[in-house]
Amino acid sequence: MKVGFVGLGIMGRPMVLHIIEAGFEVKAFDLNEEARKAAKNAGAVEAVSPKEAAEGSDVVITMLPNAAIVRDVLFGQNGIAGVLKPNAIVIDMSSVSPSDSIYCADQLKEVNVRFIDAPVSGGEPKAIDGTLAIMAGGEESALHEALPVLQSMAADVTHVGGHGSGSTVKLANQILVNVTIAAMSEAVVLASKSGVNIEKMYEAIRGGLAGSTVLDAKIPLILERNFQAGGRIDINMKDLTNVVKAGHDIGVPMPLTTDVLEMFHALKTDGKAADDHVGLIQYYEKLANFEVPQGGK
Repeated sequence: MKVGFVGLGIMGRPMVLHIIEAGFEVKAFDLNEEARKAAKNAGAVEAVSPKEAAEGSDVVITMLPNAAIVRDVLFGQNGIAGVLKPNAIVIDMSSVSPSDSIYCADQLKEVNVRFIDAPVSGGEPKAIDGTLAIMAGGEESALHEALPVLQSMAADVTHVGGHGSGSTVKLANQILVNVTIAAMSEAVVLASKSGVNIEKMYEAIRGGLAGSTVLDAKIPLILERNFQAGGRIDINMKDLTNVVKAGHDIGVPMPLTTDVLEMFHALKTDGKAADDHVGLIQYYEKLANFEVPQGGK
């Protein structure tokens, strides 16, 4: 199976390496020449445009920052839709709105190309170790064909329904992750300013009902005061904007998500848009006029 891959950023670069390691023929493109060279050195063919990555490919994967870029790569003046072979499969693994995914599916159907919206969860660490969780929306037959490619990057691939369903589940995932980070930050600042050793607090609660994968991934970063991006604040802000819009479109209130979205806007104003979303704790620290000490005590 021949695979085209467009988008070699924080997530895309390690993802494409796993596809190459699994033995697939890969043509890879990114605007960043260094990223293209890294893929080439790992065994991919370096493509100089999205079109070149797509030509002759059975499966084309896009992993891009936002829906506008996805649409441009697929349908813009130099978009790939015109060069895709009949019955090819486009898999968009970007985090976009369900309406954007449905639009892409409908447009590609006009040129006899199948579409899967397959966003991921797990961030950079799980992209690196190949254990992402993938939530896929689209035709089950197309997913079955593309499954070996997706499994090369993931621990779990779940078919969640028709076109747009993958993007909807991703939005639900982003609510849970980011609201949990906010609640964790509130709890940590309260405990730390009260004099509690945060490492001990984490040991005490991690095995109970409050324990979670989010805590396991993010508390160590707080203890290190490491806000280097795995999941950037501005990217998560974009996702939560999509969440709020999707909720409003179907009449679902989003009070918690809206609050966290406003926190992200405040952090962006403070110049922290490129921080990891665990940097949300800095919002609470500013309000409390207190900084959680490195090491947690």
